[in-house]
Amino acid sequence: MELKITNRDHFQGSASAPVELVEYADFQCPYCSKAYYIIKQIREDLKDDLRFVFRNFPIPQLHVNAVHAALAAEAAGKQGKFWEMHDLLFENQEYLNDYNLWEYAEEINLDVSRFEADFTSKECFQKVQNDYDGGLEMGVQSTPAFFINGERYEGDWTTYEFISHLKSYV
Repeated sequence: MELKITNRDHFQGSASAPVELVEYADFQCPYCSKAYYIIKQIREDLKDDLRFVFRNFPIPQLHVNAVHAALAAEAAGKQGKFWEMHDLLFENQEYLNDYNLWEYAEEINLDVSRFEADFTSKECFQKVQNDYDGGLEMGVQSTPAFFINGERYEGDWTTYEFISHLKSYV
């Protein structure tokens, strides 16, 4: 199975960057929260050499607010604010109930009526489902899961080994 990036993906960085890092994550997963801060540092370190792609992989059996958090991020994305919502969700991971999600929508100046309509839309749900299904096809079983230039990264992402491996592609 080949990992393909499409125009429906959320990404930061140039398509021509020598390093493409894809993360499958759950907004309520504590390990994904830790990875959020690591990736933030990696993005600062690698700058234009990195294209970072985020894909939803909510695991509602473990995290009751994961699906709604993913839907909130997608709904924010419909107004061009995916990354702002992404950051708020990870930075406030202990507060992901629906009330909080609407507060975050207001905080990043979304049209809240439109946010609500998108949050409950089939389109946003399908985007989350497509990300999840794609992860399953790629063998993802837990989060976070990383792919570097299309290959699954099986090493330790919590140590310098991860950044060192990423830098080896530059």
